[in-house]
Amino acid sequence: MSLPLAVALSGGIDSLVAASLLKEEGRELLGVHFRTGFEEGRTEGATGGPAPATGPSSTQPLYDLARRLGIPLQVVDLSHPFRREVVDYFTRTYLGGETPNPCMVCNPRIKFGALLEWAETQGCCALATGHYARVRRDAGGRSRLYKGVDPVKDQSYFLALLDQHRLERALFPLGGLTKARVRALAAARGIASAAMAESQDVCFVRTEGYAQFIGRELSPPGLIEEVGGKVIGEHQGLHRFTVGQRRGINRPAGRPYYVVRLDRERNRLVVGSKEDLLTSACRVVAINWIAPPPGGPVRLATRVRYRTREAPSTLRLVADGSAIVRFDVPQAAVTPGQAAVFYDGEEVLGGGFIAPGEGPWA
Repeated sequence: MSLPLAVALSGGIDSLVAASLLKEEGRELLGVHFRTGFEEGRTEGATGGPAPATGPSSTQPLYDLARRLGIPLQVVDLSHPFRREVVDYFTRTYLGGETPNPCMVCNPRIKFGALLEWAETQGCCALATGHYARVRRDAGGRSRLYKGVDPVKDQSYFLALLDQHRLERALFPLGGLTKARVRALAAARGIASAAMAESQDVCFVRTEGYAQFIGRELSPPGLIEEVGGKVIGEHQGLHRFTVGQRRGINRPAGRPYYVVRLDRERNRLVVGSKEDLLTSACRVVAINWIAPPPGGPVRLATRVRYRTREAPSTLRLVADGSAIVRFDVPQAAVTPGQAAVFYDGEEVLGGGFIAPGEGPWA
């Protein structure tokens, strides 16, 4: 008798179709939904922070959807680890002058971390999600990660920090499907109209912007200077900006200014032209290797943002485990704090975080 399989249900089309496909394969399923404490309808806790919404109305639609699929559902409160691992990381990184990527942290630490661990305590052998990505086992038994077949919806970038333990227990039923096919399957099964709204990238920042979420008082005003050092104005907090940003600088000039660097040490916003954003190389730290790490310099392709294409580059490991990535063609807005993910064609080799600062690689 096979062990049951946990399937994460957000209520959106992707997770519902993933669950439906697994159900049709005859798998024994346990639907799981985790609460972050930042859901719609949340209330303010005693400390002023958000607290989980209460009452049957907050989760009843999910129970109704699970019942239609014939799947039992458990709602798991992960608000404490979510705040500690994701929200605190988000705030700390922004206030450190870098640009956080919360999905990169949430996947290994919450979805395939705390939620997977909970599912294992319930006797589940793996966790299935609606991600558009694929996992294969190589001849040596190592789990390898590949892009989803839909180039628009591919989410392999966000899964690059999953280690072998997590990948061995991850199942992505939609990896071989396009979004159009998933919509058609949802319609054919009568679940398209019942699906809830799609989740957003930064799920805990709802109506307010990043600056309002973090708080004005946490990052003080400072000076704005051009790349050459000329002071041209004042900013109202570095947490309001990210590398490559154009809006919000509010300094008239003959051509637009872009944020080139956040100088946290001097609390200065460094701006320049679009050409000043180009970077020939970067250092990547905290690397998770899915494929075996290279023994020397290696040719691969590096993606520095989810919405950009990976760029041909050469990677060289250094003694501390970080890597220097040199691009064949300089890339725009290579942003400290964002993830750099390494590809060999369709395969994700690994990924880490872009480090701040300048050095001989620049």
